[in-house]
Amino acid sequence: MLVLVINSGSSSLKYQVRDVDAGSVLAEGLVEEIGMGNGGGGDGRIVGPRDHAEALERVDAKIHAALGGRALDAVGHRVVHGGERFAEPVLVTNEIIRAIERLNPLAPLHNPANVLGIRAIAKKWPDIPQVAMFDTAFHRTLPEYAWRYAVPDELYSNHGIRRYGFHGTSHEYVAHRAAALLDIPSEEFDAVIAHLGNGASVAAIRGGQSIDTSMGFTPLEGLVMGTRSGDLDPSILVFLGRAGWSPEDLDAMLNRQSGLKGLAGNNDMRSVVEAAGAGDAKAAMALAVASYRLAKYIGGYHVAVGGAKALVFTAGIGENSHQFRALVAERLGALGVQLDAGLNGERSREPRVISSTSSAIPVLVVPTDEERAIAEATAAVVSSSSPAR
Repeated sequence: MLVLVINSGSSSLKYQVRDVDAGSVLAEGLVEEIGMGNGGGGDGRIVGPRDHAEALERVDAKIHAALGGRALDAVGHRVVHGGERFAEPVLVTNEIIRAIERLNPLAPLHNPANVLGIRAIAKKWPDIPQVAMFDTAFHRTLPEYAWRYAVPDELYSNHGIRRYGFHGTSHEYVAHRAAALLDIPSEEFDAVIAHLGNGASVAAIRGGQSIDTSMGFTPLEGLVMGTRSGDLDPSILVFLGRAGWSPEDLDAMLNRQSGLKGLAGNNDMRSVVEAAGAGDAKAAMALAVASYRLAKYIGGYHVAVGGAKALVFTAGIGENSHQFRALVAERLGALGVQLDAGLNGERSREPRVISSTSSAIPVLVVPTDEERAIAEATAAVVSSSSPAR
């Protein structure tokens, strides 16, 4: 089955075509600057595709040759927020599209863009089945005591304010790969998984299911990230509001000007590590703050799962920054965690163990592949819903 995987942003469209049966990637790419003007010239000129439909025409032209005359069988979409309704991938219908749009207030920067991609596909290829896969779905197994905030109940019942968690597609995929690597049945796998990229989150996995995760109502909660603050005292926002900061000012500061960027002036982990190695005190402090916050979460989630059988690093930083992994591991001595310096320093795209033989907990690096997870889920949903396929 040939599946086109789409990840739509407000001004971008990332795509990948996968042959699910062969496990191969036939085409991939990124269309940017969708609907964007010329940088302030005032004439409204469009420098990128006019809209997502036009962007899709460019994608079609790119993938046509790669398919060699074969036709797409299905399209799978990454949708950021599934709220409380969606606990698994679903076949897209008009009612499903409306349900996703009703969740727009919970993810105003993401869900509207995801729907644009779905509608563009429906317009161009109305007969191709589409499947939506939700970042929040894997975390629907959180117990209520983990997803509840200690605020008046009407905030939840009237506004849906609760912890949802994100990066679920990645956490689920990596959990299965890590369990297989350690030869542990998925339903018996207890672990802590750290998805570390410009956005970062940790998940507590017990019996193969998510029982806690660091991101909450939005992706802002939790770890120190590239430009996001992660956890902080909510009274800071009250204080700044009284000092004249608008909601828009606070949103921009917390989501786009904080994290590594706020501490070190740069949100690229490679640059921060390099600067710290050259003696930059701000960069060194940024690494200390970020590694300390992550180590605290790992320790807490080790308790939450009743003793982790593995600690797993994934995503851009988790897979590639051996320096940051070492900083985190140094803080986990009380758990008996020990890395093998040689294994930790190796560069590989394969899942691997990087802990020493004396480590009380195996430490793994497992590359994530959200596109593969979406493609496989899409194929499964389409096959189950259409016996003729």
